[in-house]
Amino acid sequence: MKSLKVAPFGSWKSPITADLIVAESLGLGAVIYEGEDIYWLEARPTEGGRNVLMKRTLDGQVTEMTPQPFNVRTRVHEYGGGAFLIVQGTLYFINFSDQRLYQKLPNQDPTPLTPEGTYRYADLILDPLRHRLICVGEDHSQGEKEPENTLVSIDLNSGKINTLVSGCDFYSSPRLSPDGTQLTWISWNHPNLPWDGSQLWLATVQADGSLDQVRLIAGGTNESICEPKWSPDGQLYFSSDRRGWWNLYRYTQKGAIDPLFPLNAEFSYPHWVFGLSNYSFISESHVICSFNQDGQWYLASLDTQQKQLSVIETHYTNISSLDANGHKIVLIGGCPTEPTAIVQLNLKTGETTVLKQSHTLNIDSGYLSTPEMVSFPTENGLTAYAWYYPPKNKDYKPPKGELPPLLVKSHGGPTACASPSFNLRLQYWTSRGFGYLDVNYGGSTGFGREYRQRLDGKWGLVDVDDCINGAKYLVEHGLVDGDRLAISGGSAGGYTTLAALTFRDTFKAGASYYGISDLEALAKDTHKFESRYLERLIGKYPEEKEIYQQRSPIHFTEQLTCPVIFFQGLEDKVVPPSQACQMVEILKKKGLPVAYVPFAGEQHGFRRSETIKRALEAEFYFYSQIFGFEPADNIEPVEIINGG
Repeated sequence: MKSLKVAPFGSWKSPITADLIVAESLGLGAVIYEGEDIYWLEARPTEGGRNVLMKRTLDGQVTEMTPQPFNVRTRVHEYGGGAFLIVQGTLYFINFSDQRLYQKLPNQDPTPLTPEGTYRYADLILDPLRHRLICVGEDHSQGEKEPENTLVSIDLNSGKINTLVSGCDFYSSPRLSPDGTQLTWISWNHPNLPWDGSQLWLATVQADGSLDQVRLIAGGTNESICEPKWSPDGQLYFSSDRRGWWNLYRYTQKGAIDPLFPLNAEFSYPHWVFGLSNYSFISESHVICSFNQDGQWYLASLDTQQKQLSVIETHYTNISSLDANGHKIVLIGGCPTEPTAIVQLNLKTGETTVLKQSHTLNIDSGYLSTPEMVSFPTENGLTAYAWYYPPKNKDYKPPKGELPPLLVKSHGGPTACASPSFNLRLQYWTSRGFGYLDVNYGGSTGFGREYRQRLDGKWGLVDVDDCINGAKYLVEHGLVDGDRLAISGGSAGGYTTLAALTFRDTFKAGASYYGISDLEALAKDTHKFESRYLERLIGKYPEEKEIYQQRSPIHFTEQLTCPVIFFQGLEDKVVPPSQACQMVEILKKKGLPVAYVPFAGEQHGFRRSETIKRALEAEFYFYSQIFGFEPADNIEPVEIINGG
């Protein structure tokens, strides 16, 4: 038996390097069938984060559909999604650099359908009877005013754009009935976001393409509607959280709302982006769906006539982007110890085929940490949840009596959900000797509307409490070193990180990725989609300006007594770089160890391989200096001001 090397936690040598992660990494998304062909998007860090549309034919041949320099990505709502459509081999897509809509006929180069300008498009569908596209439009021609969101049609012969629906602040999910006579869509208005409250509409489509008999059929200010879809026989389905959980419903011909299978589980999730798919029809009366229960995803078959749900056994714990073609289904599946992959399942034969992996690495399981779901007590007698990944490296053991440092992850959103799927960046930490706690604090998705609403009016309080109580839970159970606790997060998770470091003294270091330090600045200077988000999370502005100030770390830096490293994209329109710069300057003057790592060309969320590598290694190097261990790798140092 091989003897293990004895080395302090954090100093273990790991084959999971930053170079390996970015060299072999792909983002996978938006997988769909078009006939027997399968399409998906690949986000390639090695190409500056370019989104490339891929096609796989029945014989297994894979083709790149969008050549350089095209980048399939829309900026509607800034977060995008729903950026392409395939119909009988013809591709329609939005190109990121100019936001124009392009058409690509088979074996031809892409040509623009829309003119240059300030218009953006997303969530495309085809109206074949009228030879037009229908989609969400976002008009930025009004300068400093909010952009106008509408539903528009685009004539495929002339390129003429007509407004079909307007008047609400936001629109999504236009879906045309199989016979082309009915159009459904979702809308919502400030201050709601779509997971707070949205409305489902239905209209008759006239012969000339105009809409008539527009009526509201579901939703409201306190009910969230997601994913309207038409069954092959022309019935309208959708997801609603009207009973506290996103469940599936059917709109009957008599105008009733028919629940298909009430369950305390989430059959959808917050629609930050367009084009998400959690269910698909394999016949008129059978749906393949996925649902989240206690933070883990499951695949299931739903008989919509008998109203029976049957779980389909897979080893995937995170399931998204689900589509069906008869007895075949395709999805993006993740689990803790295998790379996330595009997977095809044959429901007749039971055969599972991996079509594409996000990584092509073959990593020994001896370096991979598997998570444990932990539930722990938090404030007000409530319970919160997290996934804990212990340190794991088959070559090392720690000196006797030493406990590992802990990195607490506060996810973004803040409505996101920490799911137990393969994450090489996470394993980078655990294979070097860190414990890693991925927290589903109050406000997270996957635990029902009531859990999600714990954060209403309490952002910066509930999330911070839960991250701290999760760390304390591990310390009390003797699993991690209470003197070496760090917290890290991006965007909203960056705010939670900064609030925890400023207003509490549990953590000894932290990392903010494009995090929010000044809530007032965010309320005044962010894009339309989130411009009123803080009204629900904190309160109305400026009426409740005092609360904004009280919860903004930038105003209480005298309470901050531990080192922090900041990472920031210089083209970030969601959280402007000025927030990080102000925080850094204050900490410099205060004499605290602080580091600032800006990235030119990056926006909100890092996409370039060199950025991802630098940020990961810089954060690890920063903690090595603060917690006093020697990294096994030769990492480029980061300048730590006041680092001694």
